[in-house]
Amino acid sequence: MRKYELMYIVKPSLDDEARTVVIEKLHTILTDNGATLENVNEWGLRELAYEINDLTKGYYVVVNFTSDETALNEFDRLARINNDVMRHMIVRLEGQE
Repeated sequence: MRKYELMYIVKPSLDDEARTVVIEKLHTILTDNGATLENVNEWGLRELAYEINDLTKGYYVVVNFTSDETALNEFDRLARINNDVMRHMIVRLEGQE
């Protein structure tokens, strides 16, 4: 099991309830595949550095978790096809085994 940091951006057009459902669904993907969430930090609505699909804002969420490859691959696969997720990136934290 290794430690990772995940950042994803959710579409800003979602209302609070819909956004909460999307975030919970994304976290469930990780936990259902053996990941342990250590810290979830919702940064909120922020200005994007550049436009993504004609949008200039996004709702940022940063998650620190421990997992193996199974949860990473499944999250990556499902986040790519989820229309509510604008971008996502998973980074392995160095020095963590």
